[in-house]
Amino acid sequence: MNICIIGTGYVGLPSGACFAELGNNVICVDIDEKKINELNNGKITLYEEGLEEIFLRNLENKKLKFTTSIKEGLKNADLILIAVGTPPHPLTKEADLKYIYAAVRDIAKNLDHYAVIATKSTVPVGTGDEIEKILLQENPNAQFDVISLPEFLREGFAVCDFFNPDRIVVGLNSQKPKKVIEELYAPFKNKSQILFVNRRSSETIKYASNAFLAIKIHYINEMADFCEKTGADILEVAKGMGLDNRIGNRFLNPGPGYGGSCFPKDTQAMAFMGKKNDVNLSLIDSAIKGNEERKDKIAQKILSYIDDLKNDQVAILGLAFKDGTDDCRESPAIEIVSKLLKEGVKIHAYDPKAMELAKSILKDQIKYAKDAYEAIKDSSLLVILTEWKEFRELDLNQISSLMKHKKILDFRNLLDKEKALEAGFVYSGVGR
Repeated sequence: MNICIIGTGYVGLPSGACFAELGNNVICVDIDEKKINELNNGKITLYEEGLEEIFLRNLENKKLKFTTSIKEGLKNADLILIAVGTPPHPLTKEADLKYIYAAVRDIAKNLDHYAVIATKSTVPVGTGDEIEKILLQENPNAQFDVISLPEFLREGFAVCDFFNPDRIVVGLNSQKPKKVIEELYAPFKNKSQILFVNRRSSETIKYASNAFLAIKIHYINEMADFCEKTGADILEVAKGMGLDNRIGNRFLNPGPGYGGSCFPKDTQAMAFMGKKNDVNLSLIDSAIKGNEERKDKIAQKILSYIDDLKNDQVAILGLAFKDGTDDCRESPAIEIVSKLLKEGVKIHAYDPKAMELAKSILKDQIKYAKDAYEAIKDSSLLVILTEWKEFRELDLNQISSLMKHKKILDFRNLLDKEKALEAGFVYSGVGR
């Protein structure tokens, strides 16, 4: 199948490489000429575990191509995937669709054959209807079907999720595109259910799913606070909860709050849509508020562990919003660091993959280390904010020899609490 993907970000690039891996001819379009040149020259522009190998293999065998020309991208395309950003509006927090509609107008001007046009980006309910209107306004003779094809790829696990999908949701208002989608996902016929629904239901499923998971994260963080007050252990509580099939064990890891490009903007967009339709989405509103307050609370806890604000250095491990990705958008770690900087805290930080993106945000306000132990050296407090596997394997004896004061705040519960205490550390995790 010939596939055109518009957008080469954290949705478009992994999707493009993985569809090419399945044997499709994929061409990705982006207006960023510098990025396209880098991609065509074999330089991957984001980190996602397992992606680079697939990207390079399919670039070499010419199954995967990149261009800035929408005309070139649409030529002979059976399926056009729109995977551009939908950032929150700065005032209302609703999803800003300017990039979606710009892409749609470019498609309309260059579409000269029948194609299925799918929104891969997360878009508000009713966006598919608006896309149809724009296409017909710009090109009354255009032949197309507009479908909703939401992505459910977790950052850090996008490649794994692509090849092992829980479900494939397709929103369509006619049966004609069904054949194209069944052909596209034929390799997953016996691995995953394809759920065909109407387009507005599909658009809602994506928001409802992300909002529910955000609520689940907020809930386990509140339970962690409760455990800290009562002497219960959140790890034991979460394990007991997760054994209930009705609840499940995923997204029951307490921490500094949810972040990234999806949960913050999607909960805000869902809340806006609730107000717009006069529906009280109180659980989502509570999760949004609680998630913001959580970062303030953690920053205050860190400050309370600093003895000498002028001279003590704090080691921060983790700047990406989660492990497995270099994405720092809406990262709790970045937001917490920013709050500490306002209080004059001296910070030496390290992240295995997100250093360059973190530097673009934090500039020279902090020191950047080449590894975890360099960040820890001469620090009076160690703070873990992202759940990278390598942080779990830190040598406590080596840390002890490097630190000025032996204090650890582990906001991901990565380290062995008993071993840390035995090694003489003042140790505090989350909900324990």
